[in-house]
Amino acid sequence: MGVKIGIFFIKLIGYLPFWFLFILSDGFYYLIKLSGYRKKVVLENLRNSFPEKSEQELKQISNKFFRHLADMFFETFKIYRMSEEELHKRIRFKNTELIDRYYNEGKDVIAMLGHYGNWEWMPSMNLSIKSQGCQVYQPLRSKEYDKYMLEIRSKWGTLNFTMKASYRSMHKLRMENKRFLIGMISDQSPRKNKIQHYVNFLNQDTPVHTGAEKMAVKTNSPVVFFRLEKVKRGYYDITIESLFENPTETKDFEITNTFNRHLEDLIKERPELWLWSHKRWKHKRNEAPKQA
Repeated sequence: MGVKIGIFFIKLIGYLPFWFLFILSDGFYYLIKLSGYRKKVVLENLRNSFPEKSEQELKQISNKFFRHLADMFFETFKIYRMSEEELHKRIRFKNTELIDRYYNEGKDVIAMLGHYGNWEWMPSMNLSIKSQGCQVYQPLRSKEYDKYMLEIRSKWGTLNFTMKASYRSMHKLRMENKRFLIGMISDQSPRKNKIQHYVNFLNQDTPVHTGAEKMAVKTNSPVVFFRLEKVKRGYYDITIESLFENPTETKDFEITNTFNRHLEDLIKERPELWLWSHKRWKHKRNEAPKQA
């Protein structure tokens, strides 16, 4: 019952105008600060990622991150009641011509991105391209919240697949001769028994997911990167960049390594927009199972 009441109030928040949402966000930011939510995790991640920065600089980044995180929560709640007209004003996709070219050539597309900016607004890209927009997601533990988030993520006609069902779902779309773009957030920490590759990412030995690369090579689908810029509160620009036109011609882990370099460069430009509260480096190389 408590979860249902929580979802009810979250849905009500979606009816509020953005100016009022950001007032609530400011208040929520101070609650986060007072609670000390993941403060130690964020600062530890920042210290390890930017050893050249002073403690004062790191605390400033931390504060900006928590402000952005508060904004992102309320921006996500707003999706429930956003019109297409308002959405197009607040999020602009650049270079969609690239995706439409692949569509005209009969090619599907793998889009790689990280927990940067507001990734929950990304599914709205389905309104701006010819291909069917899809994304891979991790189900939430709460079935009620998971159902609510799927409502949000499907609002603009985007299809949502679990990782386990992604290959099967993609195959079904191919059999129906439907061209698609599938977005994959690829900066989570893999399960320890699933680690197959490490990269030097933000000054640290980092285990990475390789699922997007495997999918791209298996289907020889072009790979693109979403370069996001937060223009101001509630406004984003996303530029679509080509990474690989023919994945079958790449070397092992080349796609994964390239994506992580692009994401790292993006994070260094505006570090406060990345999800620093995530325990990204909880698995060390010597703790991982031996690679085959």
